[in-house]
Amino acid sequence: MEKSKVYFCKEITPEAMIKVYEKLGVKLPGKVAVKLHSGEEGNQNYLRPEFVKEMVEYVNGTVVECITAYDGARNTTEKHKKLLEEHNF
Repeated sequence: MEKSKVYFCKEITPEAMIKVYEKLGVKLPGKVAVKLHSGEEGNQNYLRPEFVKEMVEYVNGTVVECITAYDGARNTTEKHKKLLEEHNF
């Protein structure tokens, strides 16, 4: 069984994310979905759009998000779009 490779990066920047991706030596052809969490209402724990923008553009990707099954600001398309707008996506 092949051992897993672990990549560590002390620098937390958009440029460093791209360097780690390039280190993988993989190219993603065609349509690329970039799944991320847009954050909950009132929560500050999510990747900011300005942080992931370069990576999304680098892989020619489209951000995808999921509507939640629980009550909140992401359980309908309309509320989710409003939250995305508030979080600058």
